[in-house]
Amino acid sequence: MKIGLIAHDAKKILMQNFCIAYKGILEKNEVYATGTTGRLIEEATGLTIHKYLAGHLGGENQLGSQIENNDIDLVIFLRDPLTAKPHEPDVNIVVQLCDRYNIPLATNLASAELLIKALDKGDMDWRETVK
Repeated sequence: MKIGLIAHDAKKILMQNFCIAYKGILEKNEVYATGTTGRLIEEATGLTIHKYLAGHLGGENQLGSQIENNDIDLVIFLRDPLTAKPHEPDVNIVVQLCDRYNIPLATNLASAELLIKALDKGDMDWRETVK
């Protein structure tokens, strides 16, 4: 499965800790992340991450393109809802595309844990049929 990871600045440490906790599951899959988030995850876990550009430089758009091409199976996007981003339209496009193309999306730690555990149990195998 191909997993997309994004974390706003205020959530990057949380994303690192999430990836440390679920390294065993993540390493069985292909992981994609926006630039800074991907680098931080690699440093914290040793996982190989396919890195896009930094989010504000177009990384969200790169992930969006993969979603549109049915080339991402699940997205974990740890968002900071309290701080507006100058590139908010690009940020929101990922959420909209996941909704449009029926890609499972987690935007907080609780839903991220549910999705990653479902992935580990095989509950996401339906994505292979959709492709």
